Amino acid sequence: MKAVILAAGKGERLKGTVDDIPKPMIRYQGKPILQYNIELCKKFGIRELFINTHHLSGIIRSYFGEGSAFGVNIRYSVEEELLGTAGALNNFRDHLSREEFFVLYGDNFSNFDLNSLVKEFQRRECIGVIAFHHREDVSQSGVGEFDPDGRILRFVEKPKPGATGSHWVNAGIYYLSPAVLQCIPSGYSDFGKDIIPNLLRENMPLYSVCSKTELKAFDTPELLRGALDAEG
Repeated sequence: MKAVILAAGKGERLKGTVDDIPKPMIRYQGKPILQYNIELCKKFGIRELFINTHHLSGIIRSYFGEGSAFGVNIRYSVEEELLGTAGALNNFRDHLSREEFFVLYGDNFSNFDLNSLVKEFQRRECIGVIAFHHREDVSQSGVGEFDPDGRILRFVEKPKPGATGSHWVNAGIYYLSPAVLQCIPSGYSDFGKDIIPNLLRENMPLYSVCSKTELKAFDTPELLRGALDAEG
């Protein structure tokens, strides 16, 4: 199995807090967050990894190398200009076009059961499965609404108060058909803002796996401090 781990974000909201390393290299419980994502992939038998980089790219590539020390094989892309969470896949298109693959946001920490997405995909006729986790404050997240069977009916990115009653937010883990690649334009595009809403508008079947598995995001100084305070 294959996975794209997204590691190109500059962490603009962390500016002044973490400036000398890429955001996915922030250490949590002694290891970079990106390493946890690589180890999660290996745990579920995903050994062929593709990692996009941008800000301080050399730090990531020097630390992980070709992946052998971590039991995986890694190919990298270096984005001169950010391509977004979806646009990043275009640099790996030739490697992703023949079978389903995972996408993981490399600056989140979780122990999500990746097999649960594969099983859901296999029992549906769909173009992809998205992992969701429960969060009380959904104002800074992409929020899903589903039918009783788990099909995604609506996806709202950073909803305004009262815009949705759902508390299930995008966990940044996808299992996708290679057909999704045909829906990703060249240049910049974002899964939450562009691709997922477009797929839903086109009535392309997307399904959900909802879990209360712990997920830690490190998007703001407050979230970073909260995660590190909880650690120690």
